[in-house]
Amino acid sequence: MDADAVVVGAGLAGLVAAAELADAGRRVLVLDQEPEQSLGGQAFWSLGGLFLVGTPEQRRMGVRDGLELARQDWFGSAGFDRPEDHWPRRWAEAYLQFAAGEQRAWLRAMGVRFFPVVGWAERGDGRAEGHGNSVPRFHITWGTGPGVLAPFERRVREHVAAGRVELRFRHRVDTLTTHDGAVTGVSGAVLEASSVGRGRPSSRVEVGGFSCRAQVVVVASGGIGGNLDLVRRMWPERLGAPPRELVAGVPAHVDGRMLQIAAAAGAAVINADRMWHYTEGLHNWDPVWADHGIRILPGPSSLWLDAEGNRLPAPCFPGFDTLATLRHLRSTGHDHSWFVLTRKIIEKELALSGSEQNPDLTGKDLPLLLSRVRRGTPGPVEAFLRHGEDFVVADTLPRLVAGMNHLVGAPLLDVDRLQALVEARDRELDNPFSKDAQVTAIRAARRYRGDRLIRVAAPHRLLDPAAGPLIAVRLSILTRKTLGGLHTDLSGRVLDGGGVPIPGLYAAGEVSGFGGGGMHGYNALEGTFLGGCLFSGRTAGRAAAAEIA
Repeated sequence: MDADAVVVGAGLAGLVAAAELADAGRRVLVLDQEPEQSLGGQAFWSLGGLFLVGTPEQRRMGVRDGLELARQDWFGSAGFDRPEDHWPRRWAEAYLQFAAGEQRAWLRAMGVRFFPVVGWAERGDGRAEGHGNSVPRFHITWGTGPGVLAPFERRVREHVAAGRVELRFRHRVDTLTTHDGAVTGVSGAVLEASSVGRGRPSSRVEVGGFSCRAQVVVVASGGIGGNLDLVRRMWPERLGAPPRELVAGVPAHVDGRMLQIAAAAGAAVINADRMWHYTEGLHNWDPVWADHGIRILPGPSSLWLDAEGNRLPAPCFPGFDTLATLRHLRSTGHDHSWFVLTRKIIEKELALSGSEQNPDLTGKDLPLLLSRVRRGTPGPVEAFLRHGEDFVVADTLPRLVAGMNHLVGAPLLDVDRLQALVEARDRELDNPFSKDAQVTAIRAARRYRGDRLIRVAAPHRLLDPAAGPLIAVRLSILTRKTLGGLHTDLSGRVLDGGGVPIPGLYAAGEVSGFGGGGMHGYNALEGTFLGGCLFSGRTAGRAAAAEIA
């Protein structure tokens, strides 16, 4: 054997699996088609949010949480309804136990720390038994995505130095080799060396071939979000017609190739129509990859309009129900929508997802973080205001509407209709109570200490000159995560079409729907993508190590 185990993919799930295998004394070969500078994959670019339950951080913020409430939220969001959801259900329960149990202590033992204010992501569809987080659970890692990656990269590199792990970059796997129904290794192409920066498209010129044998292969290659054509082909009918215009939330190497390669070796792919895309995407004014998009992490106050100026219905408020909003917007016949807000709102509520958009958190820079809180608009947001193609700023609503119509090249918005809509919304702020569900939601959000301190602007009239100028933000659909994938049992073993484990084949991370072939079901609660990579990578690595033993 060339190695005890081959791990395909050097993202977070692959690094976790490799570290666990090597910790158990196994010889591991990690293969990745990208150059070494992209080690860590998508996780590097993330905000580093993790779904945790019942933590000291929550308690300090006045949040009472527990496994029972988290289970209610998870299964109400997942909506499992298929025979093949048996293992996804099992994975969901196991992951909840992990998130409410040892995950925090396990990470802290490796040096991971969390920002003290817990975020309230995906606030839900308005039903206790339905989709959404009943309480804040989004724990931002101090150091963001790179901070999550750091301990696992460190562990793997220590094993490299000890001779237990070998990292081979620019090795693209094209085939899983099999013998008598068992996976016995991989083969593929060696790609020419590349010096491109992290995340940038790298050459696909082949300079040779390779093959290697192993007792087990762990596939941890990610999803399909960087392949926009494949996203459109897999787009489910229940979400409406696929968008003509998309922005990519992940690099192009997140291409879905290993799903087809594993299927050719007999693996079952389930829930391929379950996916997670955001409706608050911006065109990155300083892109790293093609069609590079950045997601707004919105507070609840922006007025959300479709392309023709109609207000979105409840629960389609900023930050509440991602896929319900996506379904609604796909019914409008347009690929874009709008936030209308004020400078006062943008200063407090408009955050951007991603490690590179949050230099204070990523760099663990406390003075810079305090300056963001005290001075209003974060520097990266201000840069988008100055340079981004999706922003319109004006001192009056008629001028704002004129700029919005000019930006899209069509008179889709009627100024009189929008004036009446905004004035009606503003009248609801004259009293401490309201029939407007969004205004009620804003006031409820400010009852949470974390939102009141740093996340939700005080309610005010959009047409109040003191809160201005007015700002409109054009929003596009941003690709992000694959919620289905390779069907795995609770050890991470990949199953064939009959539900039988394929000897020697494991999967972890997004390629397995973060566990089981889709542990999220139809909806995600956020902070569960990185957490799913951690948990599934650890599970597969430990189980594969035991099989080798």
